[in-house]
Amino acid sequence: QVQLVESGGGLVQTGGSLRLSCTASGVSFDRSDMAWFRQAPGKEREFVARVGWTAPSLSTLYGDSVKGRFTVSRDNAKNTLYLQMNSLQPEDTAVYYCNADGYYTTTYHPGKYWGQGTQVTVSS
Repeated sequence: QVQLVESGGGLVQTGGSLRLSCTASGVSFDRSDMAWFRQAPGKEREFVARVGWTAPSLSTLYGDSVKGRFTVSRDNAKNTLYLQMNSLQPEDTAVYYCNADGYYTTTYHPGKYWGQGTQVTVSS
């Protein structure tokens, strides 16, 4: 049974930082493409970032709205995915979801495994 458990969300002021974590079990983490998505109230789910699994370089991809502010990384020894979020803005307020086993062509296609989500709220 695949489980993805996010943590690290919370309330932060504009310009602040947060680091999200996603711990995976029941999946071959070191061979899984991992990604973050987010969904704000009344909006569609949005791709945030992705990190591949092909060594030695792990390719990353970011949504346009977070480029230069967010950094995705992974620790295969801990089966954990991270999202470092800096210079947070009110428009970053959303529920952030971890996703496993997606793939990238000309756009990113999420895999079938999702976490339960963690709320990030940025106050102005």
